[in-house]
Amino acid sequence: MSQNGSVELEAEELENGEAHADELEGNMQDDIACGPGPNADQPDDYEQYISSKVRNLYDVYSYRHAASILANSFPDEYTEIEQALLSFELTTTEIGTPGGNESVIPRKFSSVLRPAGWVETRIQGDLLIRLKEYEEQIIEGNRSKKSLRPETPPHVIKNFIDGHKIDYVKGRVAFDLEWNSKDQTFDRDLYALRTFHECGIISVGVLVTRSARLNPIFDSIPRLGKDGRPVFYTGGKKAGQPMSVKDKYGASTTWMGKLLYRLNAGRHGGCPVLVFGITEKLIADWKTKK
Repeated sequence: MSQNGSVELEAEELENGEAHADELEGNMQDDIACGPGPNADQPDDYEQYISSKVRNLYDVYSYRHAASILANSFPDEYTEIEQALLSFELTTTEIGTPGGNESVIPRKFSSVLRPAGWVETRIQGDLLIRLKEYEEQIIEGNRSKKSLRPETPPHVIKNFIDGHKIDYVKGRVAFDLEWNSKDQTFDRDLYALRTFHECGIISVGVLVTRSARLNPIFDSIPRLGKDGRPVFYTGGKKAGQPMSVKDKYGASTTWMGKLLYRLNAGRHGGCPVLVFGITEKLIADWKTKK
């Protein structure tokens, strides 16, 4: 602990962590999309369904007419999602505090959606296989006659569908939030949405994640220790300088560039997906700290 009471970390650990983060970011650049691909809906097609208040606070993208489906077919669910989006805000302290993203931020959405009946849902299913076998008999005139064999007992593959979970589901709408997980989490989320959709459980999915606009801002937000005090470098060229949260929110975590790359590649299959990106306008004390 330094004289000013700030938490310090070992220089060697920091340097190794920074080097690893730089290596990861360099390797992940090819897996980042700067914007929606040609398979995404055009803004004129979906902006009419998203309120100006929401569009002012979030980056919005729609795939497979998700916005139209949600607004027209499930207006009550859309209204509840919009209420959750508009009530959401966070602070620089929440961003900088360790573990805050795993608990505080999701709870902000849960406080609106859970009382409205949005529940965590897991899908499981066995695959039942029936065989229809036909015998063919060649008869006079080079003709053939087919006859159905007696049906054999069906074959069952247990747990053919298993482990696909979505945090918030109501009716035929799914909603999920990824603030700062490993970017492979998006593959899990999109595969879950795809499976729920293919099984006829949902008609549309909604995902919320960090906008790319937050990436440069993280350079200016201080990293905090578990006691809420700023963390300083203790060695190397940056000794004595405060750490930012940039290392914590790297290119290999869940943010919009990683999600759009996967959506542009069609990893959501035929499931319509509506995406909202959390921008700096939702950081309550950001303007006062600039």
